[in-house]
Amino acid sequence: MIQETCNANRIVIKVGSSTLTYGTGLIHLRRLERLVTVLSDLRNAGKEIVLVSSGAVSAGAAVLGLGHHPSSTEEKQATAAVGQSELMRMYAEQFSKYGHTVAQILLTKDVIDSPVRRANAESTFHTLLAMHCIPIVNENDCVSFEELNFGGNDTLSAYVALLCSADLLVNMSDIDGFYDSDPRINSGAKRIASLERVDDSVFKMAGGAGTRRGTGGMIAKLKAAQIVEEAHIPMVIVNGVNPDILYDITEGKQIGTIIYNHA
Repeated sequence: MIQETCNANRIVIKVGSSTLTYGTGLIHLRRLERLVTVLSDLRNAGKEIVLVSSGAVSAGAAVLGLGHHPSSTEEKQATAAVGQSELMRMYAEQFSKYGHTVAQILLTKDVIDSPVRRANAESTFHTLLAMHCIPIVNENDCVSFEELNFGGNDTLSAYVALLCSADLLVNMSDIDGFYDSDPRINSGAKRIASLERVDDSVFKMAGGAGTRRGTGGMIAKLKAAQIVEEAHIPMVIVNGVNPDILYDITEGKQIGTIIYNHA
């Protein structure tokens, strides 16, 4: 049993676009509904949950009937503005079935860089969790650019874990964990069950970009693990195709890859 995951009470869970959308770019409704059911059940069990959710751009593109995934910054910002409210509507509707209240938090990197704004964000997270709300976080894409950009929800989720003093960060992606080489290319690649921390040797084994619907890749996930290392927050990388995997994690089972970030 992995004590770090079994004993975690405050958990930040990041779900990427590849988890929440079909190959068509449209929202995977059945998976979203199952994710909400599992998170609600964990909340009922006493866990404090913070969800970092991708999917706003994809949801906006669907609502607008674009027929393609936006490529320009202007299109991404516009579709995010439309899609964020649609995504939150779906989450609020689903969580309300189980009696849980959600709260929307949109962040840009300047919040992290400013001591005053960072302290305010920390206070907001702690207050919402004390009120038994489930914060749902995304980057404020419609105003974000260059210096204000996190560069993807892998990085954002790591900063959120710091802001809310999380016990555990779970990164749900489209891969079963960290491998010694890219399993999409090398059929003989082996999953590494655990890492003490991320160093240069780990980065050398990592692959490149993720799916076309997301912005992350293994490199981004490893950098996220480095960000939370300063607070010794463990991070688990798992495949998000079946949200029930969160039960296995909170029960301390060896799933995916855990990066311990021990002191």
